[in-house]
Amino acid sequence: MTNNSTCNPLLLGNQLCFPLYASARKIVAAYNPFLKEIGLTYPQYVTMMVLWEEKKITMHDLGKRLYLDSGTLTPVLKKLENMGYVTRSRKPEDERVVIVEITPEGQALREKAEKVPYAMGCLINRKGNLFTPEEVETLKKQLYRLIHALE
Repeated sequence: MTNNSTCNPLLLGNQLCFPLYASARKIVAAYNPFLKEIGLTYPQYVTMMVLWEEKKITMHDLGKRLYLDSGTLTPVLKKLENMGYVTRSRKPEDERVVIVEITPEGQALREKAEKVPYAMGCLINRKGNLFTPEEVETLKKQLYRLIHALE
């Protein structure tokens, strides 16, 4: 690369956004076969991860945790509700607030889902350890710094 090309803001190789975008797409695609086995899409999976942790949460707080707006989150929750994994209800003292709660069926799904992170780890590291645990933590911190900078 010449000095001119390293300063060119429109070269794909000079972009931070592109490897992040491409990595995210590759990671989600890699998750799909494992998630298909338990009947979830990636957005449903991350939603369930929050619900396995919280059990009951407002839709607003769930959206904040997942960085999703209500227009994106509503269809995910509707599908999860139709599958019997969550219930949605309105807060009696404030009808504007939607409460999302995990059902016993949703809680039972957790056992199947526990295999997914291990399977992904094996897939990512099939050619040798890609990252040390410390590098993983550093990368997560850097990505969250980027997310927070863009809020």
